[in-house]
Amino acid sequence: MKNIFSLLLCLLTVFSLSGQEKKVKTGWKFGGALPAVTFDSNLGFQYGALFEFFNYGDPSVYPKYYDHTYTEVSRFTKGSGIYRFMFETNHLIPGVEWMSDLSYLTDQANHFYGFNGYVSVFNKDWMDTESSAYRSAMFYRFSRNQFRFKNDFVGKLSGDHLKWSAGFALNNFRVGSVDIDKLNKGKKEDKKLPPLSEEPGLFELYRDSLGIINANEADGGWVNTIKAGLVWDSRDNRPNPMRGIWTEMGIEISPGFLGNDWGFSKFYITHRQYFTLVENDLALALRLGYQTTLSGKVPFFYQSQVITYRLTGYSSEGLGGTSTMRGILNNRIVGDAFVLGNVELRWKPVYFKFLKQDWYLGVNLFYDLGMITKEISLPDDLQSTFSTKMTDYTFSDFFRPGQEKIHQCAGISIMPVMNQNFVIAVDIGKAFNSQDGNIGFAIGLNYLF
Repeated sequence: MKNIFSLLLCLLTVFSLSGQEKKVKTGWKFGGALPAVTFDSNLGFQYGALFEFFNYGDPSVYPKYYDHTYTEVSRFTKGSGIYRFMFETNHLIPGVEWMSDLSYLTDQANHFYGFNGYVSVFNKDWMDTESSAYRSAMFYRFSRNQFRFKNDFVGKLSGDHLKWSAGFALNNFRVGSVDIDKLNKGKKEDKKLPPLSEEPGLFELYRDSLGIINANEADGGWVNTIKAGLVWDSRDNRPNPMRGIWTEMGIEISPGFLGNDWGFSKFYITHRQYFTLVENDLALALRLGYQTTLSGKVPFFYQSQVITYRLTGYSSEGLGGTSTMRGILNNRIVGDAFVLGNVELRWKPVYFKFLKQDWYLGVNLFYDLGMITKEISLPDDLQSTFSTKMTDYTFSDFFRPGQEKIHQCAGISIMPVMNQNFVIAVDIGKAFNSQDGNIGFAIGLNYLF
């Protein structure tokens, strides 16, 4: 859920329609800015801002652009935050697109629901303070801070559409238990979270009792990667294509010589295709993806990363959440390999001018689905572990082997778009299965793909 003031801005655009004129942009232009204000009873108030700039060059470039910068600084009063600067350029390196992202992402209460989708049971009552089965509102959470310096390069290989891609990323993760004392500051006694010594969460149980998260990954570490691949890109417009194909495939490697604490390799392929149904105004967009571990042991906190050569938001993770499946709990579906599908019907019913800028209002209907195709290996003695260490739980409270199947959700997105490139996304999605949550709501930037 991104910010409340963004929603107010979206509503203002709807009630401020005036004219249909579209102007060509040149040079550096302010893309847009939004305040970041939300409230969470456990995390506190979020405050900060985000803004974008575009360099359109000469009149022949618009609505494409030469350069693009995005900056966000936002924090929650109890510690979580996003500090991000992204720069992309199509002309500084002749014939090469360069995308660079420098971020520090702090999360006091990152979502953690176990591994292998429906094989891991989600019990919402354990987080519901009104339920007799209540354990803790932080039961399915852990702390994760990530430093990221990601650079990606794309250049022509043959013709206008076939391209090579390459990149490297430096990632440092610091993970651990939620700081319950910090989250309890300022709360009345009857509203405080129980200490972990009384009610350990799923992360602590996986780490300390069940042996699923082992000692060398329990605190985080460096995951530095290099990757190479191929891209086919025939889109007519990047922010919201009406026609064309955008497909990427490649291999990402985390080798020991880069200072990694783990060595592994992954293969990924994502196919996106866009079909014009009504010229300029209505399109069908499809995304199909597959990702799998080829070799080595991947630390649990990196398994949720969805590999791509181009970030469209501050993170690319899942399955579940705003960048993959918009009605599913964040990172609900984590495994060693997965498939992902998204279908969107994209409509642009209204064009208007607001704040002396050209806007259109987009309305999307979406259907998202995904499934684990290769499970993360779990200890063979899990059932016997419960009889010796887990007096408060049974094996079936946490695991249902063989239950993984397709996860599904559907919903609607409202997309106010300024000057073709600054896209506000308001997403509302509904999970089909209560094991995946109920309703997801988020406000952010950009079309999903």
